[in-house]
Amino acid sequence: AVRNFTLNFTITNLQFTADLAMPNSKKFKSTEKVMYYYVDSLLQKSSIGPYFTGCKVTGFRSGRDRDDTGVDAVCSYKNNVSLARFDREKVYHELSTMTNGVTKLGNYSLEKNSLYVNG
Repeated sequence: AVRNFTLNFTITNLQFTADLAMPNSKKFKSTEKVMYYYVDSLLQKSSIGPYFTGCKVTGFRSGRDRDDTGVDAVCSYKNNVSLARFDREKVYHELSTMTNGVTKLGNYSLEKNSLYVNG
């Protein structure tokens, strides 16, 4: 069985523009590809890595500051006997560590208190 969890965070050096809110725009599609690359590579290195099947960006939203962009994604993993249960706190702490305390995601800077993992 496949299970989902949500992942949300805010990028502080990606200015939100109206075309980021439109899933068919070039800006949305190109930014979505970059997010897949960074987020998938992190989750593949986490404790759910062997069970991780991917993420889908569900939207970009305006952050508190004009230069901030929120990222919303739904990620999936295969529920497996060897994965006792999805531990959202463990995944949160792993992602926090891998992003230098929720400050860096590749070329992007993250709002320190913006990471949210919900199983």
